[in-house]
Amino acid sequence: MQYVNRNRIRKAAPAMAVLSAALLVTACQAGGSSSAGDSPSKAPTSAAPSTDTSSSPTSTPTTTPVKASPASDTHSTGSTGSSSGSGTGTGTGTGSGTGTGTGTTPKTCAATVLTVTAHQAANRPVGTGTGAAIVEFTNTSKQTCTLQGHPTVAGAGNGSPDHNAPLKVTPTGTATPVKLAPGGKARVKLTFVQVQGEADGYCKSGTTPVTYPTLVIGLPSAGAHQVALDDGVFAECDNTVTATAVTTAPLS
Repeated sequence: MQYVNRNRIRKAAPAMAVLSAALLVTACQAGGSSSAGDSPSKAPTSAAPSTDTSSSPTSTPTTTPVKASPASDTHSTGSTGSSSGSGTGTGTGTGSGTGTGTGTTPKTCAATVLTVTAHQAANRPVGTGTGAAIVEFTNTSKQTCTLQGHPTVAGAGNGSPDHNAPLKVTPTGTATPVKLAPGGKARVKLTFVQVQGEADGYCKSGTTPVTYPTLVIGLPSAGAHQVALDDGVFAECDNTVTATAVTTAPLS
């Protein structure tokens, strides 16, 4: 039986433990371990996966433009100042103006500057007498003048205008002034009670027809003018006539 020295074993055990610890430390340093004084490393934080917007058909990035207020500077990081102001103003103004204008109305045509002619009207009452006549006034002067109103009418013999038989005039139409330039013409229409029948004829009223070689036609302030028909004589009944106001419009 072999004898084992127990005391040697007891003394060798601590030495073996020290040797094992030294080997362990050497192994940790060779593996790159940190020193005991360093803080343990934290676990790395996992980064969120990036989104590839170019490959996703359903995600389209949009950019909303921001419109800067005209009263602020969006690039300034300093404090914003503000100012306000108000003002009132009053004003009064007055103006006045006056103007006058006068237009010279041409004077009434004098009897001496008028020539007067007469012809049977195209539109006249049915019968054998004159029926109706157009009397025309012409301004023979070199000045513009005016005529106005309804005429007076009287029957007269040849060469005796002062010895006439006035006819009762029924005026028709409105009397307004008319201007006659040099050479201008104005007119009135006279419509008589027509003579009926043949030869000397007769009047429907039972009176006797009357004939006048001339008529004396007068206009207010323009004198009286003796005029004969350009063809025939004036024949009428009842000594009445309807007369228009003087006008420059055509009459028939």
